[in-house]
Amino acid sequence: MKVLITGATGFVGSHVVDVLLERGHDVFYIARSTSNMRWLDGKKVTRVDGSLFDVDSLKDAVTGIDALIHVAGLTAAKNEAEFRKGNLDATQNLIDAVRAYNPGLKSFVHTSSLTVCGPAPSLERPTTEDQTDLRPLTAYGRTKKLAEDAVRQAMDIPWTIVRPPAVYGPRDAAILSFFQAVHKGLATLIGFGDSRVSLVHARDLARGIVMAMEQPVAIHQTYFITSDEFYSWPQIVDVTKTAMGKSFVLPVRLPHSLVLGIAGTVGFFGKLSGKPPVLDYEKGLDLIQPYWICSSEKARRDLGYRQEVSLEDGIRGTVQWYREHKWL
Repeated sequence: MKVLITGATGFVGSHVVDVLLERGHDVFYIARSTSNMRWLDGKKVTRVDGSLFDVDSLKDAVTGIDALIHVAGLTAAKNEAEFRKGNLDATQNLIDAVRAYNPGLKSFVHTSSLTVCGPAPSLERPTTEDQTDLRPLTAYGRTKKLAEDAVRQAMDIPWTIVRPPAVYGPRDAAILSFFQAVHKGLATLIGFGDSRVSLVHARDLARGIVMAMEQPVAIHQTYFITSDEFYSWPQIVDVTKTAMGKSFVLPVRLPHSLVLGIAGTVGFFGKLSGKPPVLDYEKGLDLIQPYWICSSEKARRDLGYRQEVSLEDGIRGTVQWYREHKWL
């Protein structure tokens, strides 16, 4: 198929491009000529001009394509209005462009986030797709939920929503600080309870997204593309330590009150600087939740999705990539 992807120059989007090419699709992507295209260099992809904030500028991009995978979005912003523009407005503009210029589109895959749901209530009750009581904790989660709402209302478009949990893997800068800390012999753990998280390697997520695009059963459905296991942070630290060949890493547990205090302070000064803060009070609330976990059962049943990259292989490969690219 002819597939248009947004966010192709980024971490997750570039992995989706790799899977699309491996499966024989023709790949087109929206990007400015000044964008950093390092993850696409040498690949058989076609850049098309267009802005996610201008419906008319998307005409050439969406005309004639068979499928659209929307990965682009804001994960950090100075305020909720910026999040709304990058997550909701951009998504609505794509929907409007498809309606205007390509009503025969076969698949519209929207990449959302587990954060739209809020944390799971317990280890025994991971979040599933049939949950209707969505309680996002952050501006990011709230605006991703609004984007989901816009997609669901477009019943004339063959949409599919994919919700990943936390994502890791080669090319990821967002979680690099965790690897750098372990590399230095330090692991910061939040709280004193037995918290668990779902994780997904970028390669597995990319496969799940493309599988959702290719299969008609996915139309007007929502899927978690995630790990089969719920990981503890000590487990993740131990696997990372082993991958780095470290004999000892000092675990430092921070009480929730301290995490929220640090997050609030960092967010305050971040806003004063005029730059999107990487940490703020809302993100602190996000971090102290015990169960960011979700089930892959529906994706396994409908799409045949399976986690292929184990935690051990995924972290080992990520560490190796970071070292090869001098990030560690």
